[in-house]
Amino acid sequence: MIKVSVILPVYGVAAYIEKCVQSLLNQTLQEMEFLFVDDHGPDNSIELLKKAIKGHAREKQFRILTPEHNLGAGMARNYAIPEAKGEYIAFVDSDDWIEPDMFETLYAAARAQGDTDLCYCQQFKDFEDHSSESIILQNPIVEPGAFDYAKKAYFLTHYVSYFTTFLFKRSFVEQRAIRFPDDRSADDSFFLACALMTASSIARVDKPFYHYLIRPGSVTTTKDSVKYKKRLTVFSKLMAYAKVQHVYEELKQELDFLYIKKGYVSSLINYVTNALEPRKEVYKEIYQALREEVPDYQKNRYLKRKPAVRILMSICIHCPSVATPLLRFYARKMNIVS
Repeated sequence: MIKVSVILPVYGVAAYIEKCVQSLLNQTLQEMEFLFVDDHGPDNSIELLKKAIKGHAREKQFRILTPEHNLGAGMARNYAIPEAKGEYIAFVDSDDWIEPDMFETLYAAARAQGDTDLCYCQQFKDFEDHSSESIILQNPIVEPGAFDYAKKAYFLTHYVSYFTTFLFKRSFVEQRAIRFPDDRSADDSFFLACALMTASSIARVDKPFYHYLIRPGSVTTTKDSVKYKKRLTVFSKLMAYAKVQHVYEELKQELDFLYIKKGYVSSLINYVTNALEPRKEVYKEIYQALREEVPDYQKNRYLKRKPAVRILMSICIHCPSVATPLLRFYARKMNIVS
């Protein structure tokens, strides 16, 4: 019986994949499979992968899936999900690495709580250029067990997307039709938010196991002045998913606030940190998207508790020229990579 299926897209990670693979080979949990998706990268990552596992006792646990063309990370993960056979699925980026007992510990915690839908840990944020010391990124802390409204509300209004710190029960993912969007932006936030809003149970381990590497030139640090459009589309799809799954009404305040933060404000930050000369028309475009998705956003109870956010939004709406340096300053201060 396969307990955990790990899915890894592979694209342009020749300098990192051997360390990643070694951390998988060293997992103390034995009943696993590792699904690598060859996303038609420009280097020899796949050859290095094959070399790293050749002759190892776990070699047969590794499968390489090859779609016809490049898909992007999110769609590559979607390509692999139907191939997974484990009780749980997890995602690792092939330029990151993990602690040896990560999946054994998470799987045990998930089963100890009665075969939960979700189980999560914390993660390290490592810097390849050593510009900063490694730091621990914390998921919100909620008590294990039933994932009721109060816990969902807290998680949805406090989380950032550390989706690689989660185990997802495979039957739950299939039942709720959770997949990554095809927009190549914020796909991890989308997937995790879909899981959080629909899960019925959760478990956690208060320990960092995952090493998330920040490296110059990676997908998350590449400039794209129109990427904000994709982000807006993704969060519009998220709101639509909540309505299809009949959870929007119960979680309206939380999901509206999530859109305000991740759809509206984050799209603005994404735009101003990528565009050399931000234009007022784009500020209006992003605001119009907010009005369409959350027409009553000013009544949101979580926004009312955030006067600084309200002031920033007002400046963005009425005086974009002043908002631009403020958003850029905030992005630098919070180390936001867009």
